Order: sequence, then structure tokens, then C-alpha cells
Amino acid sequence: MPHITVEYSGNLDSALDIPALLGVVHRAALATGMVEIGGLRTRAERREQYVIADGDATNAFVAIRCRVGAGRDDATRARFAEDVFTAATAFLAPVFETTPLAISLEVAQIDPVGSMKQNNLHTLMRARAGT
Repeated sequence: MPHITVEYSGNLDSALDIPALLGVVHRAALATGMVEIGGLRTRAERREQYVIADGDATNAFVAIRCRVGAGRDDATRARFAEDVFTAATAFLAPVFETTPLAISLEVAQIDPVGSMKQNNLHTLMRARAGT
């Protein structure tokens, strides 16, 4: 784990390469060393309907939500958040300079009660890596 969702306002389509942003966020999360590649998922959700700040149609947002498994201490989650946020904001800097843009990131723990998983990706990733 984590599961990362990059939510963004649809008015960014022409200004932002969403697959590239997903790649930056995904690689930054992996580079923290806090996650195994087989548990990492990064996806985007485009929002077509939104009101941001004063409602001006040029206002935009990127909200990154990271859901991690329970058990990581505050310092670990804070470092993860900082590393991913730093990578994302660096990538978004050209858009930030020209567009009214709100960028946010949140790391939340998944309550293990009621959280069920089945995943064969860990084994496959180890096999692909030759370990």
C-alpha cells in the first residue's frame, strides 16, 4: 500500500500532462522506501463540476489523497507526505506560475477493520526483479 488518487479539475486538461504527473507521484512514493511496489497504486480522477474559491472558471485544483496501511508512525507519514508533495509541486510549478491553482496532499491511514485485500502483485514484482 498506498493507494494514491490524484484528483484534478477538468480545466487543467490542456495545461497538464496527467499521465506524467501520475508517474512523478508514483515514483516519488516508491522512492521513499516506505512502500513495496506490489502494493502501490496511483490513479487520477478528473472532476468536471467544481467551484473553486470565488468561482472564476480559470481557478483550478490538484488534490492528492494517499491512503496507507495502518501502523506507520507520524514521522514516517509526514516524511512520505513531504517527499511526494515536493515531487508533485515541482512538476506542477509551470502550471502554478500561470494558473490560479490550489495544490493539496493528504495522507490518511486505512482502518484495518473491514479492509480486505487479495493481491498477487507482490510475488510477481519479486519475480520480475529476480529476487
